[in-house]
Amino acid sequence: MKKLVVVLLLFVTVVHAQELKQVPQITVTGEGKLKVTPDEALITLSVENTGKDAVEVKKKNDEQIDKVIKVIKRFGIAPTDFQTQQVSLYKNYDDASKKHSYVAHQTLTVHLKNLSKYDALLLEVMDAGINSIQGVEFKASQLTVYESQARKNAMVAAKQKAKDFVSELPGQKVGKALVVSDSSFTQFPRSVFSEMKTYAMAADGNEAPKETLAIGSFEISVSVTVTFALE
Repeated sequence: MKKLVVVLLLFVTVVHAQELKQVPQITVTGEGKLKVTPDEALITLSVENTGKDAVEVKKKNDEQIDKVIKVIKRFGIAPTDFQTQQVSLYKNYDDASKKHSYVAHQTLTVHLKNLSKYDALLLEVMDAGINSIQGVEFKASQLTVYESQARKNAMVAAKQKAKDFVSELPGQKVGKALVVSDSSFTQFPRSVFSEMKTYAMAADGNEAPKETLAIGSFEISVSVTVTFALE
């Protein structure tokens, strides 16, 4: 009797699986895209000094970094929004001159949440001792909100596409979603590399700072694949 029950259960399971496979389906993809203008920037600054005495080189580097940090604070940037990334002091040998020297190097990242301060900030940190701006990465403060909207747009597009196809199939309509898979991609503006001369003032000091920032926009793109049942 137990064997008979097991056989019947297996038979019912197989029949049920076959019925599921035979459910009419349609699989479509939908895209949701948003163009977003950045309102923040992550700026990487560096200070480097070279000399014959390790102590003096490090001291000079530390003094410049101290001035730079004071400038950053003066712009109202919170301590949590700037951070030291790399600190190094090493001995360097020049093959040409056959002489040794010491190199002190330090980098800082600054999370600038008000892009209207961008040009003025860079000018002042340069005056304070920054040797170079290694990169600028643009960001959006409301990124998660934009990504959520892009996902919703992608689902709306997928459902509409399914309806368009099924509208030409008499007696059928789009049913419940059976399978959903997504692929999200956010393309930020690539980093901008700058040199000190880009932000140089006129020799007489009377010229207003030039506009050096072209932030453009970046695209949030979501692609979703949905399998709908056909009713």
